[in-house]
Amino acid sequence: MKSIDVHQLASRDGVPLIDVREEHEFVQARVPGAVNIPMSVLGERLDELPAEAFDLICKSGGRSARVAQALDARGYDTTNVEGGTDGWIAAGYDIER
Repeated sequence: MKSIDVHQLASRDGVPLIDVREEHEFVQARVPGAVNIPMSVLGERLDELPAEAFDLICKSGGRSARVAQALDARGYDTTNVEGGTDGWIAAGYDIER
């Protein structure tokens, strides 16, 4: 499984970011540009995933790592964001609400 940290995420451009947290978490604070597809419904929404490589994020990196492993096994090209949204916020990066 490929991983990056929040600083590497901040410098990436043009790579879709999928946030796998539940909707109530996502609406509180999120990385700008992230698209919410909760882990709990991901299996029903696979058709919404990008065809190209994409990054996965959650609260701290655990859920998104599990999703990355599952999707990688299905042939998707994913990268997990270690530290997640909490790490993004702690590093002082802008958020959307």
